[in-house]
Amino acid sequence: MSDHGKVSHGAGAAAPLPAEHSVPLFWPMAAAWHLGEQALSLMQRSADFATEAAVIDHPPQPAWATSNQVRLELATLRLREFTDSTAKGIPILVDAPFAGHSSTIADYAPGQSLVQVLMAAGAPRVLVTDWKSATPAMRYFDIDTYLAELNVAVDDLGGQVHLVGLCQGGWLSAMYAARFPGKVKSLVLAGSPIDTDAGDGPIKRLAHSLPLQTYQDMVAAGQGLMRGSLMLAGWKNMHPAEQYANKYATLYRNIEDKSQVARTEQFERWYENPVDLPGAYYLQAIEQLFKENRFAKGQFVGLGRTLALRDITNPTYLLAGEADDITTPEQVFAAADLIGTPKHGIVLKLVPGGHIGLFMGSGTLKAAWPGIAEWVLGHR
Repeated sequence: MSDHGKVSHGAGAAAPLPAEHSVPLFWPMAAAWHLGEQALSLMQRSADFATEAAVIDHPPQPAWATSNQVRLELATLRLREFTDSTAKGIPILVDAPFAGHSSTIADYAPGQSLVQVLMAAGAPRVLVTDWKSATPAMRYFDIDTYLAELNVAVDDLGGQVHLVGLCQGGWLSAMYAARFPGKVKSLVLAGSPIDTDAGDGPIKRLAHSLPLQTYQDMVAAGQGLMRGSLMLAGWKNMHPAEQYANKYATLYRNIEDKSQVARTEQFERWYENPVDLPGAYYLQAIEQLFKENRFAKGQFVGLGRTLALRDITNPTYLLAGEADDITTPEQVFAAADLIGTPKHGIVLKLVPGGHIGLFMGSGTLKAAWPGIAEWVLGHR
């Protein structure tokens, strides 16, 4: 047999891959087989990581952890009820954030559900505002639209509620309490920016450093909407190392820990599925609340009246996160000096952790929220 055309290999050199293994579809398996069992394990780990990374980059929509029914459907929201609608007592209405992510943050997962904590505390009725992602037809909806539909929801519940405002749902809840003080039995503001000039967080700096035209251009690019995908990119860029590198390094290290992977998937279902906001609502919030701070200054007009925080006289609970860089504690606690509630009717509580943990962190839900629920239910 002729040696013509044969390639000589030195001692110990690996044999070349058979020709059929050069087919792209099969090369990962061929390479792993060729290099041995250790490489096969590494290849499997890498394949698992690649699959999981694709899942967390494009996850399914978030789901509610607790069984519920839609009590009322309006243009801006679905009013979700988690308890017996025939139960007696003043309902607790959780006003979820409408700031770019799903309202499921209020009922994120078993053990990480504010809804479940309130129910366990004996709340007779618990409901959540499930804010809808804006459609092109909603692009002109403004803050008045959301106040008006929140009012419809409260009236549908009998005309009086315990109102729990989370994050951006907090300033909307405070506006509602100032506009309709008799309809709010007690008010909880958690991580809610009331005085947006207080503190020195990155959101405040961005609001004041970027010209309004920049925000208007982003809305124009979204054809009248503030696209959630654009906001998500902005949030990620606040912590680029974490969002573009560390997250994936952590996933790779823990790829064989199924519970860790499941928790990552759960979070990314919420985080990677942003909602769109009406351009009018978004630009009004940026200009009048975060740039001009009109609400804290008593200059914001809502539903035909200038809203004064001094008109809020109901019992109020203020909750802030010590490491919150979205809504700094100063922005939350400033409300204590602005509202009309007597000092003995105001509670201020600072807890460890950051922003999102205020609503779905297991530590805060166990340590702080049962006491808040007891405080709320004590005001009958």
